[in-house]
Amino acid sequence: MKKRIHKDIKLRKLFKRYEVRRRLLLGLIQDLSIPLEKRLEFVSQLNRLPRNASKVRTHNRCILTGRSKSVYRFCKLSRLGLRQLGSEGLIPGLSKKSW
Repeated sequence: MKKRIHKDIKLRKLFKRYEVRRRLLLGLIQDLSIPLEKRLEFVSQLNRLPRNASKVRTHNRCILTGRSKSVYRFCKLSRLGLRQLGSEGLIPGLSKKSW
């Protein structure tokens, strides 16, 4: 599990490093005032960027368990981690329902 967490952290750092360059190239490619030859050159530059530097490659993971499924974005916890912290009373305003 730790290996997957470290891999995800590494991918996020790689994305952060290339994010500005990727967005700039995408904007230049879509700009119709630039000649076609120049835009095709920008496309080839975009293709040379690492594929792992894409945001699509990252996956949301729970910060407690490293679980990738059922992760809530607002707190970066999986349903199991959220339930555990809620039961211990560590999340204000959250309580386990009982009837």
